[in-house]
Amino acid sequence: MTRKHILAALVTAAALTVAAPAFAVDEYNVSNGITLTGNPLGMHGFDPVSMFKSEAPGLGDAVHTSAHNGIDYYFATAATKEQFDANPEAFLPQFGGFCAFGIYVGKKLDGDVRFADIVDGKLYLFVNAAIFKKYLENKDDVIAGAFAKWPEIRSTAVGSL
Repeated sequence: MTRKHILAALVTAAALTVAAPAFAVDEYNVSNGITLTGNPLGMHGFDPVSMFKSEAPGLGDAVHTSAHNGIDYYFATAATKEQFDANPEAFLPQFGGFCAFGIYVGKKLDGDVRFADIVDGKLYLFVNAAIFKKYLENKDDVIAGAFAKWPEIRSTAVGSL
């Protein structure tokens, strides 16, 4: 091989290594684009801690950013960021932030903070008002069914479902 071929092979290998995260499967519901840190944004920029603290979800601010599992989350205040940092799993939505009813039926639908429920200290998001209403008809079965289905589809790309 010539130097030119070796250099081309090295550049290609480096590009594939750097681009590897782009090939990751959709385990988290994230916004299109990336944050200033280079990570995708979770919960559409809403403060996950606020979901447990008030009636309405609070919009986060990039000034208060925490990364968890390669996803950035924004917080409304330094205090809610600190709470999250102390125990992220306590505040993150179930099923990677996808719609819990969608998971129940084998789909990864967008989770919208306007349609959320907290059951036994866990946050569940839903895609819209109609689906949220359907969920409310049989919460226990939907949640149990979603937990049963999640391991099967967790590592499946959204477009493959």
